Amino acid sequence: MKTSLAASLVALALISSPAAAQDRAGTIQAKLFVTGVLPDGKISRIDTDIVGLPANTQTKANDNIVPTVAIEYFLTNNFSVETICCMTQHDVDGTTGLPGAELVSDAKLIPATVTAKYHFDLGAVKPYVGAGPAYFLWVDDEPGAATIPLGVTDFKLSDEFGLALQAGFDVPLNDTGLGISVDAKRYFIDTTATWYAGDTVAIQTKHKLDPWVVSAGLSYRF
Repeated sequence: MKTSLAASLVALALISSPAAAQDRAGTIQAKLFVTGVLPDGKISRIDTDIVGLPANTQTKANDNIVPTVAIEYFLTNNFSVETICCMTQHDVDGTTGLPGAELVSDAKLIPATVTAKYHFDLGAVKPYVGAGPAYFLWVDDEPGAATIPLGVTDFKLSDEFGLALQAGFDVPLNDTGLGISVDAKRYFIDTTATWYAGDTVAIQTKHKLDPWVVSAGLSYRF
């Protein structure tokens, strides 16, 4: 279904887009996306465990769909710099050892990201690749319901720097700047989760996030 939709969008853009290449240097492109955030969330290391977690305990973060805004500035026809704005919310549940147990509740994340992009001019379809730094800022995080009976009173996810790789394509729909954009990013970022019992660290685990962030929507260049 997703493949058919993407193919239809590209076909529509090929029919309606102008054939002549446009000068993009010095322009700004704004994008309004529907974005799927698909994190991993598994435990990669246990540093502290005074409550006695099962030996095979493993976790998974849930996926989320959110609106996203991207702002891009073209330094030249082929090089641009882009940043995104969004907030996504996730729970973390046990998969083995504590199957179905809610360990993290409603953790809200701002994935601050800046990428440098190179655009290929292939006519109507304009693919690109990019890469840049990212900073995962947790603005709210709560201990999951399953941890409260263990004596947990507070919880914290660590803010972390990482790397984002990016690929996608833009397709102009007309000569006024309106277009279609499809984008995929892969982040390489971990976080440390700490559950507190009063002032004591009860559990501390390192988690692999490494989310895929896949977006599609409209763009407007001016």
